[in-house]
Amino acid sequence: MGINLTISAKSIAEKVGITPRSVEKHSLSKKAGLIKRMGAARGGHWLVKPYGTGLGKIVFKWLPAFDKLMCKERMTVTESWAAQYTLAGRREYQEQPDPYRNCFQRDRDRILYSTAFKRLQYKTQVYVVHEADFYRTRLTHTLEVAQHARTVARALGANEDLTEAIALAHDLGHAPFGHAGEETLNELMKDYGGFEHNLQSLRIVDLLEKRYPNFDGLNLTFETREGIARHNTSYDSPQDLCEFMETPQPGIEAQIVNLSDQIAFVTHDLEDALVANLLSEESLWECQLTLWEEIRTRLKRDGVWTGDAQLRRRQLVRHLIELFNVDLIQESKKGLSSQTADEIRLARDPVIRLSAAYQQALETLRDFLYRKVYHHPLVLVMVFKGSRLLREMFQLFLAEPRLLPLPTQQRWDLAGDELEQRRVLCDYLSGMTDKYAMETSRKLLDPYEKVLTTFGA
Repeated sequence: MGINLTISAKSIAEKVGITPRSVEKHSLSKKAGLIKRMGAARGGHWLVKPYGTGLGKIVFKWLPAFDKLMCKERMTVTESWAAQYTLAGRREYQEQPDPYRNCFQRDRDRILYSTAFKRLQYKTQVYVVHEADFYRTRLTHTLEVAQHARTVARALGANEDLTEAIALAHDLGHAPFGHAGEETLNELMKDYGGFEHNLQSLRIVDLLEKRYPNFDGLNLTFETREGIARHNTSYDSPQDLCEFMETPQPGIEAQIVNLSDQIAFVTHDLEDALVANLLSEESLWECQLTLWEEIRTRLKRDGVWTGDAQLRRRQLVRHLIELFNVDLIQESKKGLSSQTADEIRLARDPVIRLSAAYQQALETLRDFLYRKVYHHPLVLVMVFKGSRLLREMFQLFLAEPRLLPLPTQQRWDLAGDELEQRRVLCDYLSGMTDKYAMETSRKLLDPYEKVLTTFGA
């Protein structure tokens, strides 16, 4: 946002009422001060580019003034427990604020435009992506988590922008082939720090994304990075990072995403299992889930208990999602009074929670899916093939790194020791989509597969 311009010493002198020669003698900081004096009357400010200076010229950027009303609307939260906005955000590399977006909206947009986010469309949720085009992928799961989390954040008066940013970033570090891919990489890296997809997500936004000239990564705010690092579910237990562990709990927005993720994956994985015929409706009633009676009553009330099976299944999942989310909101409200964001972090237990009955229902449904879906022979076949493929490529590249794409070879060559080399290899493999991993494996191992194409970074 803004306009890059070049201005001569003479122009500066005319605007501020001094001689050109005295301008030329000024240091960079003095020139910057003069330029800011030029801009102050116009209701904006100048951002000096330190790499664009010369004896008589200086490169600068004009940033328009903030629309004060818009800025106020976009930087106000209604409740004391919500994360507060700052102009530019708490970032490792300080940046000028944006005239039209708050700091967490900028985080969200950077995540949306990242390479890792785009790759989620070809990464497994439960079913490998080439099996069919109507099952959920890691991308559609992420969007659904964001939708759940935004609804809860709005209802509870939390910071909706920060909640959305955390939700969109929470699975950026997932390996191909779902949790099986993560487990395989963790096993291959067990003596070298392991692999955990939440920490890999943080590594992506802090280091691996290359989109800006002045820093690696996306330079996200501390609050968004904390939400990524402390994403904790039944699947996810990231190791403690000192930077983010100063308080027993993360902020309320991160807590919302943690529980929204769990609700999203059990309900949506259930729907996909019904579509894939891994589950029948009859088997659901055998699950002993206390919510089924309420859902059956609703389906009969709405006239969909008989008739169109596809419509009934969709309505079943819809009511299941609603029941969980309403309970989450109502139960969490009981624990909120007038706490500040800091007090939420210092609490012994998370303030975002389900009631005891609904927590038990969530665990019952999750265990049912483990038994009937995640460990189904057809799913395990997909899992086995993906794990084997990753293991073979890891060992092959480790033995012969010259087979790696050139950009990855350059990182390998710059690595200082075996630990760093294996981490480079892990970055490369975990960043693959399912589709790209299968294509790369064929190029490496199938003698009839053409290879005169670029592997990519």
